Amino acid sequence: MSYVDEVYDLVVAKNPAQPEFHQAVKEVLESLRVVIEANEEQYRKDALLERLVTPERQLLFRVPWVDDKGQVQVNNGFRVQFNSAIGPYKGGLRLHPSVNLGIIKFLGFEQIFKNSLTGLPIGGGKGGSDFDPKGKSDREVMAFCQSFMTELHKYIGADTDVPAGDIGTGGREIGYMYGQYKRLTGLYEGVLTGKGLTYGGSLARTEATGYGLLYLTEEMLKCNGKDIAGKTVAISGSGNVAIYAAQKAQQLGAKVVTVSDSTGWVYDPEGIDVDLLKEVKEVKRARLTEYAAARKSAEYHEKKNGEHGVWNVKCDVALPCATQNELDLEDAKALVANGCFAVAEGANMPTTMEATEYLQANGVLFCPGKAANAGGVATSALEMSQNSERLSWTFEEVDSKLKSIMVNIFHNLDDAAKKYGMAGNYVAGANIAGFLKVAEAMTAQGIV
Repeated sequence: MSYVDEVYDLVVAKNPAQPEFHQAVKEVLESLRVVIEANEEQYRKDALLERLVTPERQLLFRVPWVDDKGQVQVNNGFRVQFNSAIGPYKGGLRLHPSVNLGIIKFLGFEQIFKNSLTGLPIGGGKGGSDFDPKGKSDREVMAFCQSFMTELHKYIGADTDVPAGDIGTGGREIGYMYGQYKRLTGLYEGVLTGKGLTYGGSLARTEATGYGLLYLTEEMLKCNGKDIAGKTVAISGSGNVAIYAAQKAQQLGAKVVTVSDSTGWVYDPEGIDVDLLKEVKEVKRARLTEYAAARKSAEYHEKKNGEHGVWNVKCDVALPCATQNELDLEDAKALVANGCFAVAEGANMPTTMEATEYLQANGVLFCPGKAANAGGVATSALEMSQNSERLSWTFEEVDSKLKSIMVNIFHNLDDAAKKYGMAGNYVAGANIAGFLKVAEAMTAQGIV
């Protein structure tokens, strides 16, 4: 049995009932097979892959808090510090009822390679809780965040582990967590990113993941003889990533015709009104039914039986920006049938392996999330730099650095794919380019 297969079997055996983690490991190891087989003797001797797929530290803790009725609630808290070979652990905190250890491990594992691809000195980590901020009062969210940070603060720091926002964790949550960290430690340091602009946050951080997705998509199309201007784009999700992906796509001359949330999706043939979308989602925190009610050209479709309606709309470019495994094989077939020629992932692993393989086999340009959505963590690292220097850069400075990072990411993964005889396979290219840097650093630092 090959070393790759041995390690994958070990992961499945040692991490039962964690299908997302198994999926992430399999996807990475399969595309690294050619690199690993070329160095198999040394990697096996150093147990490099076993160390790569095993987190350096896994933290599980309870989070008790009191709701507005005086009832004590208890949630589960997680932080997986996966790999610090190239820098302090860096990765978001996800607050969502679906959060469990397997999902946090999948996200943390992906983060290793994503962070490596940015070219910045940040390692891989992820955390969160099964707490759901939706429908909670500000006081309840604060009570949870303070309790969560009371435990987490023992394990993080500006040079150790720097968490960020993620699904369910926006500026409000980061603010409450940062206040509690400062209160407990007495330290005013860049321990969290995504902070408010008045206390160490970075301009362009809110826009970064969505903007970065479009900068990379634009470069991918350009290098394949296409232009994003004039193209029709389907986007899923209506959170931070989706909103700013839509905004930047339209600035680049494309027309975005769909967005979605957990209960339904909108098709707007005249193009999504980003200002209205922001009002509905960022200000009112409401459902997309309110978007459709306020815009005559929009059609609202309720989600039925887990179908992903946005992928049945005719489009040139598809940008999944919601959550994992939201674009399956049937969706991929619909996209190909409707003439879609490019897919770039704004979320983490939103496309199933079968769908990815189908899209690639049918000539669709496909860029994985660990490259395409790296703009968020890249700008978080830029926020860390500003905090270390006690400086604030302008929006234009940060945006310019972000664009440069995303363009470089595409060329690095493109070059890696070509070097190993897989030209055009951007999944393999991203995994190889991210892995080689981490593997070299791990080897240089000895058996730790």
